[in-house]
Order: sequence, then structure tokens, then C-alpha cells
Amino acid sequence: MNRETKRMMAKQGADGGPRKADARRQPSSSAPKREKIGPKHYLAEVKGELRKVAWPTKKEVVNSTIIVLIAIVIMTTLIFLFDYASAKFVLFLFD
Repeated sequence: MNRETKRMMAKQGADGGPRKADARRQPSSSAPKREKIGPKHYLAEVKGELRKVAWPTKKEVVNSTIIVLIAIVIMTTLIFLFDYASAKFVLFLFD
């Protein structure tokens, strides 16, 4: 049994150890209200976050695209071959 499981059991009181004071807790009130911001402020924050993104270079994008296209061609070919072979096998059995 790992630590995470032991912690979960302790929270639920299933480990036989002392129970936490869950019964004394009162349900939390609704989530705190957020301050509304305008579109201008929102777009400024988005722009700031996008500056932090590590954008790939053109070479990385081209290489990744080529790899994905090759994988698609290979998987499409495999699926076609398995489908064709299984169709022939079923026709062989029942025809």
C-alpha cells in the first residue's frame, strides 16, 4: 500500500486511526466572487501569457508534420490490410 492510498484511507477514517474532525467542518460557502474584467484587460493578459509560450521553430514544425503524415500513411495502410484480410477470411469461411 503506497503513501497516497494511506493518506486517502486516513481522510476517510478507514485505516482505524484517529479520525479527523470532518463532522465539525461546516460546508464552505459558495466560491468567492471574482472581479469582472473588461475585454481590453483580458486581451492584455492573453498577450502577456502568449509571450511566455515556447513557440517551435519552422524546422521543428516541418519535421513534426512530416512524422505525423508518415504515421498516418502507415496506420492507414495497416488498417486497410487488416480489413481486407479479415473480409477475405470471412468470405472464405461462409462462401
